[in-house]
Amino acid sequence: MALTIALGLWGIRRKNSMWGDEAVTYQLAHRDLSQIWLTAQHVDLVHALHYAVMHELFGLFGGGLLTLRLPSVLAMSAAASGVGLLGLRLAGPRAGLLAGLVFALLPQVQKYAQEGRSYAMVCALVTWATYALVVSVPRRARWRWAVYGSTMLLACLLHEFAVLALVAHGVTLVVSRVPRPVLRAWGVAAAGVVAGLLPLAICSAGQSGQVSWIGGPVRLPGVLAMAVVGVACALVPLGVRGPVRLSVLAVPIVVLPGLLLLTASLVKPLFVDRYVLYSSIGIALLLGAWMDYFLRRPRSSRIAWIAAVAVLAALVQPSMSLRTPESRSNDVTAIGATVRKEGRPGDGLLYLSARYRAWTAANPEDTRFLTDLALAQDPVSSNTLAGVEVPAQDIAARMLEFDRIVAVRDPAGAHAPTDPQEEAKTSTLRRHFREYGTTHVNGARVTVYIRDHDPSPKAGPGSNSRERAVG
Repeated sequence: MALTIALGLWGIRRKNSMWGDEAVTYQLAHRDLSQIWLTAQHVDLVHALHYAVMHELFGLFGGGLLTLRLPSVLAMSAAASGVGLLGLRLAGPRAGLLAGLVFALLPQVQKYAQEGRSYAMVCALVTWATYALVVSVPRRARWRWAVYGSTMLLACLLHEFAVLALVAHGVTLVVSRVPRPVLRAWGVAAAGVVAGLLPLAICSAGQSGQVSWIGGPVRLPGVLAMAVVGVACALVPLGVRGPVRLSVLAVPIVVLPGLLLLTASLVKPLFVDRYVLYSSIGIALLLGAWMDYFLRRPRSSRIAWIAAVAVLAALVQPSMSLRTPESRSNDVTAIGATVRKEGRPGDGLLYLSARYRAWTAANPEDTRFLTDLALAQDPVSSNTLAGVEVPAQDIAARMLEFDRIVAVRDPAGAHAPTDPQEEAKTSTLRRHFREYGTTHVNGARVTVYIRDHDPSPKAGPGSNSRERAVG
């Protein structure tokens, strides 16, 4: 727990950078609870509870970058302590200690311990629900099963895909051949979780367009490698005898959530590694117990110590890179700063596509002196993330009133939306403006366009333009 807190606090600001999803949390948490609820009717219903929690924390401790990320640090440290206790109960003190240390050092754990999103909280809740499950099997007290069901339901309300851990728990109990009363008690708790989650799942199904950006599995190789390592560790007899064996608990958590999400992705792409972050619980338990197993064997003790140190060193290696702005898919702080630098007071401002408006809204000072050419209603008053834009023909007319336009665009090669507003923006730029210069920022391009009053054919790409990159 202490190690996780120390790693979480190390470089927590990431050079004062913020990535797109965090920017959404930051903005919505600054809105009133009523506004969060109204916004959730249109978008991000699955994260509404997290936004409400962050709103209250912002009210208590201020709405800064540290307040945005510290809850994730604390949640992940709680998860680390839960993993340690699971290892202690299922395989002994040294295995518990090693499992907790491995969990704290896992790159994906370090990454999401420093993000202002719900994934660390979900991981912590699933960890402690798993511990409640293990404790409830031999004792069968109803209140323990109520604690298990309540903890799992809260995890699912923070993120729907936590329900996949419920399936892993069920498989663990079946394989462990627990008595029927235990299975019945788990079934009642699981039914309660599903019933509590069902309204959210039904309502959020209408917002499935939010995950349209997922073209295929995101960071799948890392998850597959983790599953292979976990299954390989499980081939060694791990843990102590009891109603639930460590490998029987850990392997389903490592394998099943990702496998089920991949199966669902055959119908609609849904797989993103952070959606099943809690699979790290299983891999930490297996690696910790594996190291403990070999450390207890006199003949292989020296080799085991070398292997244990090698594993821990391999986990430490990515730590530095995870604390840089480049470790995330975009940097909205850099995008906003570039807009401020490239724009002049009175310039027009254009977002290609509209979703980038939510990213520069994290710091309104970056766009204060520019005119948003497509905006009809701002995000706060419209209870949306990106605001409401005017019709396509009005966008084109507004653009022609300006001689300079600063455009925030998708990265080169990214799939661009094809709705009428976006087509009006791109066609008007192509016909009446020329590119003066482009600055490449992590996750976007900021381009300055100048009105082309010369009726002669346009110069080719790169002609009379400047281009640079911002690291």
